[in-house]
Amino acid sequence: MDPSRKRKIRLVVSLSVAVLLAAGLVYTSFSASTEAREPSEIIGSTSGSTYELTGKVVNDTVVRRGEDLRFRIRDREGSENLPVSYSGTIPDAFREGREVIVTGSLQGGVFVAERDSLVTKCPSKFTAEEKS
Repeated sequence: MDPSRKRKIRLVVSLSVAVLLAAGLVYTSFSASTEAREPSEIIGSTSGSTYELTGKVVNDTVVRRGEDLRFRIRDREGSENLPVSYSGTIPDAFREGREVIVTGSLQGGVFVAERDSLVTKCPSKFTAEEKS
């Protein structure tokens, strides 16, 4: 077989494999992501399913007992709220009124968070601050 023809075949095979690998990477990236849900979307759902819960921490609901943290999360634009039970590292930016994301499952009307899954979204300095 001609050496230039071998090089062309190798190039075509290599590029085909690269395209297939890139397509596989894109597919797994998009299929692995989960959309965060607000309390109103989780209330009434089946117990045991794992969700990413997002919303604002309700004022005057944060109770700390050692490493355990209990608080309520409300919808960003609504009044529905859900009690959360969390244990693990508490981010420095965690405060009442801040937006948070936590991963866990609904158990008996309480959202039980996975250990060390609490993430605090810092408020943007470019948006108007909400007045309570």
